[in-house]
Amino acid sequence: MALGRIDHFEPRPGPPPNDGFHRAVTDLLEEWSWPHRSETNPAVRIVGERRSPRTHELRDIFERYLVASAFYPADSKEGAEILGGTDRTAVRWPVLAMPDGRVLQDPSNEEVADAYAGADALPKGQSFDLVVVGGGPAGLAAAVYGASEGLSTLVVEGEAVGGQAGKSSLIRNYLGFARGVSGQRLARDAFHQAASFGAGFKLMRDAVGLRRKGEELAVALSDGTEVSGRAVVVATGASYRRLDVPELEALSGVGVFYGAATTEAAAMTGQEVYVVGGANSAGQAAIHLSKYASRVTLLARGDSLSARMSDYLVTQIEASENVRVRLGTRVVGGGGAGRLERLVLRDASTGRTETVPAAALFVLIGARPRTGWMPGEIERGEGGFVATGQDLTREGTAEGRSTRRPSLLMETSMPGVFAVGDVRYGSVKRVASAVGEGSVAIQQVHEYLSHI
Repeated sequence: MALGRIDHFEPRPGPPPNDGFHRAVTDLLEEWSWPHRSETNPAVRIVGERRSPRTHELRDIFERYLVASAFYPADSKEGAEILGGTDRTAVRWPVLAMPDGRVLQDPSNEEVADAYAGADALPKGQSFDLVVVGGGPAGLAAAVYGASEGLSTLVVEGEAVGGQAGKSSLIRNYLGFARGVSGQRLARDAFHQAASFGAGFKLMRDAVGLRRKGEELAVALSDGTEVSGRAVVVATGASYRRLDVPELEALSGVGVFYGAATTEAAAMTGQEVYVVGGANSAGQAAIHLSKYASRVTLLARGDSLSARMSDYLVTQIEASENVRVRLGTRVVGGGGAGRLERLVLRDASTGRTETVPAAALFVLIGARPRTGWMPGEIERGEGGFVATGQDLTREGTAEGRSTRRPSLLMETSMPGVFAVGDVRYGSVKRVASAVGEGSVAIQQVHEYLSHI
């Protein structure tokens, strides 16, 4: 399954009734039919110019929210029908035909989100018990537990719910899903679960500032508005550096993995795999994979490993019989029939490209926490990740604390502001741990609220 050779497996059903088996088949059919549904019964129709980056961005947004959309060129019959009698020379592309009949010209992401959700679905008011910034697994877990425990909860998300996990085609190590679950489906179900408990969502809005406002915390949004909460949970995650090779992005989770060397190592037994990166995380992944794979090739852009990798790891790599290193090499292409089968490598010194067989590619080229919008009083640890609890080197200001007390486990140096998931310094970069942190943070939010 990790290599994309099996999509799913289900035990042979026994005597009727076979409800579990029927449900599994129905779920598989639903996922299989999704691409076709966009073509036959789109909820949103997009008219625009071919090869428009903005059109591609909109289609990607709708796909991540599991909203069926279809694209029609501006000069097509379908496009003309949507435009009606509008003069094409005066149109601002792209044009979107929404489910309620409205037609939007070159709308912003905020306008698209509001038009699709409808005014009745937007959160009422601007003040809440809890504001969660970020709609990945950690943020959604915080929203589910916060809303279910009686806190009026708002989630602010700048892109699509699910975060990095939402882009994974198959998460194989999440508890309770023996055959794996797509990140898209996990995000969709968590989104609906949070909403069912009463959590509100401000979608397609980025947080751009955070300040204390009397007894509350105010979060400034990219649309010029501001929302307030008695407590704030920051779950903005980290931007994991991507290879930006489209044909490999399409194989994420089926041969191409971002930082999943431990999880997928056993599935690489007897396979030839590649690791991209020149720092310790890449070196550690290569050593671990060498216990299973027939051969591991470490690809580094630089001309030496010692510049960014610890000496002990360099020594281990040099001593490993089935680990080889290729310096000055970049991955520029690749592909396969439904799973990774080959990579295209380019030598930086000669410019020569080479196609090599590969069963898996592990990308470990760093991550940047999304913290640029946060005030300076929130302490950061190594790499810019948000420090919390015992990792804090300075006490939070007395403002916001009714009594002098130590910071809670996931509380930042700004009282009432908590950090969970990948954005937090020292966090484990796994979906399950992110969900756990999001749920645990709510207990600490209650404790904080009891003090104020």
